[in-house]
Amino acid sequence: MQAGIWRSRKQRQKAVHQPRYRRDCLGELIQIDGSEHHWFEERGPKCTLLVYIDDATSRLMELRFVDSESTFDHFHATRRYLERYGKPVAFYSDKHPVFRVNQTGATSGSGLTRFGRALHDLNSDILYANSAQAKGRVEHLNQTLQGRLVKELRLEGTDNQDEANAFLLGFMERFNTKFARSPANETDLHRPLTERDDLEGILCWQEERTVSNSLTVQYDRGVYLLKPNDLTKGLRRKKVRVHDYPDGTITPQDRIFFDRFGLRHDDGSDWTVEKRNERSADHWQRQRPDPGLKRKAPVQ
Repeated sequence: MQAGIWRSRKQRQKAVHQPRYRRDCLGELIQIDGSEHHWFEERGPKCTLLVYIDDATSRLMELRFVDSESTFDHFHATRRYLERYGKPVAFYSDKHPVFRVNQTGATSGSGLTRFGRALHDLNSDILYANSAQAKGRVEHLNQTLQGRLVKELRLEGTDNQDEANAFLLGFMERFNTKFARSPANETDLHRPLTERDDLEGILCWQEERTVSNSLTVQYDRGVYLLKPNDLTKGLRRKKVRVHDYPDGTITPQDRIFFDRFGLRHDDGSDWTVEKRNERSADHWQRQRPDPGLKRKAPVQ
């Protein structure tokens, strides 16, 4: 301390965060964030608003109320965005675990979160802000919405997420008409979706598993049987990517389909019973899933 090498927090000078120029074009950079707040005041529980704003125009691109900021909630909001506008050049977010792998000692994996992997498959980048000031446009918008949107929801008498989400589309149109600005360049950099952009297959929970010599796949506390044929026999000891959808459907690779309790092929043949259960497939078709199964993808 006497040599001036170490300084206490009070002695340190605060970092200077100067404003940066906006991006030139619509769709060049989309700032995304989640704002947790008492949006319904005392009328309803605390929840999170997912916010998507265009950097060039300050235009609200997507709003959605959810219970909390999670991967599947961002999948759902991003899909709505993509279907409405197309694929932007890049998204800009904070270092929330949904967007960025924060475990510095990770030695396996691709280095991307599931949300980052989905954007990579869509050929869109994701950039990370090192401070709240770096993504000041969406942070300032959150403060504005916590004042303006809360009052409008109060006037509407809205007290739940379903009614609020239905109200948001009209709110965004009015907000953009009043506050959005024209971009420096009129070129829209959104790219249209193509046949290869399978949003249902991309925006889902994906994990790699190894097919055993007995043609089984272990996933989510369950063992699934692959019906022996020329296709599945060639998968022994090979990696397959398991797609887990919110409706409970599980699909390994492209040509095989099986749900949580068994497997069938795309030709519509009957599916086999899950190995670790002695109950029949007909029983599981009628009854709800085993409560011992841990859902990674939330059922919607």
